[in-house]
Amino acid sequence: MGKIYAAKTNHITNPLGFYLKPLVFSWKVKGGRGQEQKHARIVISKNKTFTDICHDTGEAELDSLSARVEFEPQPYTRYYWKVIVTTDAEEVIESDTQFFETAKMDEPWTGRWITCDSSQERHPIFSKRIRPAKEVKSARLYICGLGLYEAYFLGENKENPKKIGEEYLTPYCNNYDRWIQYQTYDITEQAERGGVLSVLLGNGWYKGRFGFNDPEREAYYGDEWKLIAEIHIEYKDGTKDVISSDETWSVTRSNLWFSNIYDGERRDDTLPPVEESPARIAKVPKGRLMERLSLPVKVQEEMKPAELIHTPAGEEVFDLGQEITGIFRLRVHEPAGTTIRIQTGEVLQGGCFYNENLRTALSEYIYVSDGTEKVITPHFTYYGYRYVKVTGVRDLSCEDFTALVLYSDYESIGAIETGNDLVNKLISNIEWGMKGNFLDVPTDCPQRDERMGWTGDTQVFSATASYLADTYAFYRKYLYDLYQEQLLAGGMVPEIVPTFGPTKCSCAWGDAACIIPWNVYLFSGDKTILENQIESMKAWVDYIRRIDGDHHGWRQVFHYGDWLALDRTGAAANSVYGATDEAYIADIYYAASAQIVAKAAEVLGLEETRQEYQKIADRQWQVVKEEYFTATGRCAVKTQTGLILALKYHLSENEELTKQMLQKLLRDNKNKLNTGFVGTPLLCNVLTDHGMTDAAYRLLLNKEYPGWLHEVKLGATTVWERWNSLDESGHVSSTGMNSLNHYSYGAVLEWIFRHAAGIDVTEQNPGGRVMRISPKVNNGLKYVKAVYDSASGCYQCGWEISEDNKITVTVTVPFGGSAEVVLPYASESVYEDKENPLFEEVENGICRVRAGEYEVAYEASQPLKKKYSIDSTMEELLNHPDIRAFLSQMMEVDMIPDIAYGLSLRDVAKTFAGEIKKDEAQMLDAALAKF
Repeated sequence: MGKIYAAKTNHITNPLGFYLKPLVFSWKVKGGRGQEQKHARIVISKNKTFTDICHDTGEAELDSLSARVEFEPQPYTRYYWKVIVTTDAEEVIESDTQFFETAKMDEPWTGRWITCDSSQERHPIFSKRIRPAKEVKSARLYICGLGLYEAYFLGENKENPKKIGEEYLTPYCNNYDRWIQYQTYDITEQAERGGVLSVLLGNGWYKGRFGFNDPEREAYYGDEWKLIAEIHIEYKDGTKDVISSDETWSVTRSNLWFSNIYDGERRDDTLPPVEESPARIAKVPKGRLMERLSLPVKVQEEMKPAELIHTPAGEEVFDLGQEITGIFRLRVHEPAGTTIRIQTGEVLQGGCFYNENLRTALSEYIYVSDGTEKVITPHFTYYGYRYVKVTGVRDLSCEDFTALVLYSDYESIGAIETGNDLVNKLISNIEWGMKGNFLDVPTDCPQRDERMGWTGDTQVFSATASYLADTYAFYRKYLYDLYQEQLLAGGMVPEIVPTFGPTKCSCAWGDAACIIPWNVYLFSGDKTILENQIESMKAWVDYIRRIDGDHHGWRQVFHYGDWLALDRTGAAANSVYGATDEAYIADIYYAASAQIVAKAAEVLGLEETRQEYQKIADRQWQVVKEEYFTATGRCAVKTQTGLILALKYHLSENEELTKQMLQKLLRDNKNKLNTGFVGTPLLCNVLTDHGMTDAAYRLLLNKEYPGWLHEVKLGATTVWERWNSLDESGHVSSTGMNSLNHYSYGAVLEWIFRHAAGIDVTEQNPGGRVMRISPKVNNGLKYVKAVYDSASGCYQCGWEISEDNKITVTVTVPFGGSAEVVLPYASESVYEDKENPLFEEVENGICRVRAGEYEVAYEASQPLKKKYSIDSTMEELLNHPDIRAFLSQMMEVDMIPDIAYGLSLRDVAKTFAGEIKKDEAQMLDAALAKF
């Protein structure tokens, strides 16, 4: 029997109190007899039994990727909905009941912003007694506290405080001068009992130290704690009560006397209690108070330490075995007055605790014991850590400590396993890097005095993230933040969103305004994101156009370029700027963003806009070609990144020449990359798109510096900011800018999904309605198993190479989807097996299939495990790192001229040193055959 799953409202499961304009429904189907949806019907009701129906679409051609209904929800209302799908096999499949609940919407607030004496260090607790007058039917809490808040419900005598909801770090991070989010909580159960609502406030991003562009400003947005709340109680007799924040609320003080995002928290349980006093009316903050867009940040996983280390320095340090982002629980029972200090770090140095690479971030928790047993947990901070140093605790044990992993509540949808343990560890590291940096804002890193929403990092990882997770709602919030900043800056996209202090912009960073919404659209198939962002996208291109003027001004302003690339000749150690001409990158991204705006306008049916921005793109592409390419198509920017960009955007009139130039650069660099933030995320995809998959695999599988697996071999558990964040001996290479959890270079996982696994989301079919399945097999992986639960349903592709040079390929296509399957190394005879449903419709080597499971096994059309001999070309031999090392013992392999790479080892020896003797040839062949 078929089943409907992933039924969502605005790409969120059962959203409570979110901003829901426009209203969009989506769903997937699995397990049905049919292959596609014939029609569907959405029913919306005010009750679970669907006896009070508000809207019924009737049977209609509804798009399961994004179905809109003409329905205007009312505030303060929970609506139940279901979708009924009829398949092409005349099955009728009904979803489980879902809901969405509106918050205040445009209703005015009766609650007022309240505050207290904010000059005191001890963090305030605001309270209000809740005494229901009658039997409660339902109750809701609408609330926002600045900087951060946690709400609790206590008994009548203020006993047994229980946290309301499971969220941390509310109301989250945004430009509070532009907009402020409030949250909605269902407190029906608490209101039925009656008791005391208690709200603890901390400093957070609003009131605490954050950002480094304006370091003198300790509280960037405000220096006063503020709270606004309304409790709406509906009684069973139909009457209602509203309890609003005002001067009747009381305030006292907690034992928490210090908190900020970077430095942690300090709590002293020996502090005396403080008498309650009335709250005061606060000055209304600048930003507009509106429903939430942020996904909840929750404890998603709990971990126990792998071990407790006693270091050479006499320290006690927990090792989780994995770098995470989050907080912790620690059980302590020490004499009154004992100070317990907890510090976090990413790496040990010399076997001892180390955190100097966190720069000014103290990243600690200090607790003064009152002599009783306590379980201490931070409230208003978070840490990026693997190692935890604890002082002040006797008989410390792993049982006492639990790591609490925090990240935004996104749905995971993609997974890959290969036959290569190092690659599997790399994939795990990338996934952990995403978890660690998807904490409300897509941050660059989660541990040092930064943790900010860098636009460049975000855009280069956005496609990878969308293979791993349903990212729509997460990026929706970030893109809203981004446009709010643009509105303050004349369309300019800051390098950091939200901004904290003065900021600048750069190409590839600011182009996030166009690239991210386009990627979200491609992976979701929902054009609503383009509708939401089209003005932002246009504003960015218009900003560049104004700067560029008639004299190419955009080239002449600051750009990060190929940040952290390794190809700048003569650069100082730890240089950050690459060798690729920043002006070249800027001009290309200007054209690319204009092109994306034109494509988005076409999707939205905005023909005038499409023509306007296509004209900008066409003109700018021509500018790039005239400035940076010779008449014969030779690219003047001779770097790996420069040539990758030329190939990606088809800028050369002679792409074969460009490929040859790139192959020579890779060869000259011993088949290793030297790209930075711009080139690295594109590198492998572009190589495969231009028939150089072997080169892409060599880069992926390279175990030496610089490379992805080099980090893995050095013990990385997340992705590093620099290729050499640690040196070969495990020493930190620099402390100025050196994060061990920086997901940008993890963008290679997009290539692993798209090409190694072969599940390729294309622009022609957003949302994966038609998926291109074209796996690129390689003996270095042995096998791949990939699952991608796309917006259209769950695609799977697997391949395995067996010892007898056979390939087995398995493909699963979901209900409602179809695929164009291209088999690797398949001779024409393979397609002649008409008994196999995979080959029912084949055209030009493409198998077109609908929903179902498919499998084929066949002998590869060429050897998949290369065999080497003295008759192999020098190119083939030197592409193998171990053979290169072997041959370097008998010749200067780095001095071989380009012309010799096409010759065999036998011919090279004959040309430069004379004929190889028969016994030497046999010895060499035997040695080479072992590789």
